[in-house]
Amino acid sequence: MRLGRTARPVAAVLAGGLLAAAAGCSSASGGSAGGGSTGSAPAAKTLTAAPGGASHPDAAWPTYGGDFARTGVAAGVDTAGPLRVSWRANLDGAVYGQPLLVGTLVIAATENDSIYALDSSTGKVVWRTHVGTPVPLADLPCGDIDPLGITGTPVYDAGNGLVYAVAETSGYHHVLFGISVTDGAVRVERDIPAPDGQPRYDQQRPGLAIEDGRVYVAFGGLYGDCGPYRGSVVGVPLDGSGSLLSYLVPTAREGAVWGTAGPVIGPDGTLYVSVGNGSVTSTSFDGTDSVTALSPALRQVGIFAPSSWYNDSQHDLDLGSTQPALLADGMLLADGKSGTAYLVNSAHLGGVGGQVAQAAVCPAYGAAAVAGSTVYEPCEQGGMAAISTAGNKIRVLWRGPASAWGSPVVDGGAVWVTDWTAGTLYELDPATGATRYSLSLGTPLPHFASLSITGSRAYLGTSHGVVAVAGA
Repeated sequence: MRLGRTARPVAAVLAGGLLAAAAGCSSASGGSAGGGSTGSAPAAKTLTAAPGGASHPDAAWPTYGGDFARTGVAAGVDTAGPLRVSWRANLDGAVYGQPLLVGTLVIAATENDSIYALDSSTGKVVWRTHVGTPVPLADLPCGDIDPLGITGTPVYDAGNGLVYAVAETSGYHHVLFGISVTDGAVRVERDIPAPDGQPRYDQQRPGLAIEDGRVYVAFGGLYGDCGPYRGSVVGVPLDGSGSLLSYLVPTAREGAVWGTAGPVIGPDGTLYVSVGNGSVTSTSFDGTDSVTALSPALRQVGIFAPSSWYNDSQHDLDLGSTQPALLADGMLLADGKSGTAYLVNSAHLGGVGGQVAQAAVCPAYGAAAVAGSTVYEPCEQGGMAAISTAGNKIRVLWRGPASAWGSPVVDGGAVWVTDWTAGTLYELDPATGATRYSLSLGTPLPHFASLSITGSRAYLGTSHGVVAVAGA
C-alpha cells in the first residue's frame, strides 16, 4: 500500500527534496511481553546522508519535556515577566503534542498528518510536509479526536537532523516518518505493525523517545477503551531499516501505555513507562496499573504496582494517566487516577506493593515536571500540586489555580501551567504557587496542553495550530 507523502515548502523553498522510493507496508508480526524482534524488516524508506554532509542544528526542546527524563525544565531562559501573545499560526489541524524548538524553528505536528516548521520569531511557515490521510472519528470504533492523525509529540535527533513523528493514516496504519529539519523531505518511512494485532483500536498518544539507536513508540487504546487492544512499546531503528523490537503488556486486554510524556529514560538507558488498567480477568497480577522498566531491547527488567492494583483496574483508577517522574536521586514518583502517589526506587521497583512511601495527593492526568526533589503533578481536582520528595517522604507544598490542570513546565524562575478548558496560561511563583501573571490565549487548547520554552518565548499547541507567548 502506498501512503501519501509530499513535502510542500510554503514560505520558502529550501535545498533538497523527497526521496523517490516508495515504502511498502510491513508484514512483521507483533512481539511478546518478553520483548525482542518483531520479525524480518519490511521494505522501507531508509536514511540517506544529509546533502553535502552539512551539520545539523541544535535543539533547545527536542522532545516532550525538553529531555528524555521528561523533566519539563527549561534551563538558561530569560527572567519571566508580564505576558502577551507574540503570534498565532493557524495550521491544518489541532496540535496535541508539545512543539519542538530546533535552531530557529518551531516544529509542530497536526491531526491532519502534517509536520510544520515555523519561524520562531514570526510564526511564518518555512516548510510543511503532509504524510498521509488521517482517520475520521466516524471510522473509529470509539475515541474523541477528529480526525486522528499525529497525536504523540515528535522527537528530534541532532545526530542526523531528522524529526520523527508517527502518523495514523487511512486503513489504520501507524507509520513512523523521519523528516529533514532543513527542508521537510521524508528520509525515513516505516510502517509499524501493531504488536497486539489490532491497529484499528490502537492510538499513538505518548511522546516519542530516542535511545540506543532507536525511536521508541508507545501505544494505548482510543478514548472509551473499546475493542481488544493491548498496550505496547515498539523500537524502530533510526535509519528505518532492520528488525523492530516490541514489548506487549501481558494482560488479556487493555493495559494502555498512553501517558502524554512518553517513555522516561534513565541515566543507564532504562525505559520507564506507566501502564493503565487491565481487563481484570484474574486475580493473578497481569502487569497493569504499574510502572514498568524496560531495557533498550524492550525486555522487562523491573515492575512496580500498588497492592490495590486489582481493585484499581476494576474501577479505572490506575497509574497510566501520567508518566513516572524520575528524580535526580534515582527515585520515581508515580501518581495516577486514584489520587495516591507512590515513591519507588528506580533501580529496584519492588514488584507489587514495593513502594518506599505513599500518600494521598490528587488524581493526575497528563505529564509531571521535575526540578530537584520537587515534582509538579497535573492534578485534575484542586489545581496542580507541587510535591516534595525530600527524605523519601511525599509532602504537598502548594496547589495552583483550581482550574489549571494542564501539564506543567518549569523555567527556573516560574512554573507554567494551562487551564486548557478556558485557554488560559498561568505563570506561578515556584515557592508558593501564587499567580504572578495570567494570559487568555484567545484560542481553544487540546486536552493536557503543555508548552515548550526557550529564550523569552513559550510555544503551545492549540486546537488550530500554535501560539507563541512573549515574556516567558
